[in-house]
Amino acid sequence: MTVPPGDEEVDQEEVAAELESELAAGDGGEAGDDGDGDDQDDLAAEWEAMVGADGSGGTDDGGGGGSSSRETTRVLNQDEIDSLLGFDDEQEDTGDRAGIQAILNSALVSYERLPMLEVVFDRLVRMMSTSLRNFTSDNVEVSLDNIASLRFGDYLNSIPLPAMLGVFKAEEWDNFGLLTVDSSLIYSTVDVLLGGRRGTAAMRIEGRPYTTIERNLVERMVHVVLADLSAAFDPLSPVTFRFERLETNPRFATISRPSNAAIVAKLRIDMEDRGGRLELLIPHATLEPVRELLLQMFMGEKFGRDSIWETHLAEELWKTDVDLTAVLDQQAMTLGEIFSLKVGSQIPLNTTKDSFVEIKCGDVSMFRGNMGRTGDSMAVRIVERIAKEKPQN
Repeated sequence: MTVPPGDEEVDQEEVAAELESELAAGDGGEAGDDGDGDDQDDLAAEWEAMVGADGSGGTDDGGGGGSSSRETTRVLNQDEIDSLLGFDDEQEDTGDRAGIQAILNSALVSYERLPMLEVVFDRLVRMMSTSLRNFTSDNVEVSLDNIASLRFGDYLNSIPLPAMLGVFKAEEWDNFGLLTVDSSLIYSTVDVLLGGRRGTAAMRIEGRPYTTIERNLVERMVHVVLADLSAAFDPLSPVTFRFERLETNPRFATISRPSNAAIVAKLRIDMEDRGGRLELLIPHATLEPVRELLLQMFMGEKFGRDSIWETHLAEELWKTDVDLTAVLDQQAMTLGEIFSLKVGSQIPLNTTKDSFVEIKCGDVSMFRGNMGRTGDSMAVRIVERIAKEKPQN
């Protein structure tokens, strides 16, 4: 747009209206040089409206202004949103949580704070390898995949169905636990116990309930596992795990609140070319009676206590010198009476030869006794010990 040289009194409002119409038509790059400083705000507002309308950053002539607008109105992609919420695939593989997931799971107690629990599960793996070999008369290998801490409700939702869930009770701890046997291990166990040929994978039949024979065989295996679990905890704290019932619906095996934390140990059982997974869940409430024992770094650890040092300290305390004071009598006097005392003044004591003398150690009364003499020395024969008064609530 050009202004005629002879027409100096051009209305500014008409110029602004003409600029806006040219910007709307896409010619804003040519009109930007002729507008004065008062119209810059209007141009900026029009430019931002254009960027917000097409989302592409504007025309080629105004690329510099569009970059700053894109930075202020940047939209996160799906990967960044997943990372912010804590649902990143890489973090799920490593077990690390970030974002909102880390905040939600911050109340969970990690099993690493219970070092002795890993020792117990290692003992369980060794014992199960022997007992399951005797139970199946086959070559059985048991391995511990991992130990994790998660919420009970999340675990129930993650159980792959069909599966069998054995509910057991810790008698001495007066609480429950859960033993999950997946379908692969169920069919493998049935196949081995009923004489299935080696070298053929166990047949898995979906869509039907487990038969009575399958339930009875799995229940026998659960009894073997619970006996080994009791033996694994025995050096730490004697406990008896008693089998309660066998369920196929996870909702019927609810033994804790969905938000309560629990320890889950995942075991892999291989019988040559067959096998499956067995998962052991113990809520933190069940382990609470032996929590102090599970906090030990090694068996028999004593927290902050050293018996040798305690014995030495006790022996040295008995050799300590203590000053005792024999109090014949106590009187209350005014300050004026004390200032009136002079050399030769006498203070009468309200005591006789048969009166008790109180023996103190500092401000603490220890004994009562009678005053007497032994050779050339004054002596006090102790009659009774003064009991310490208990503070009244």
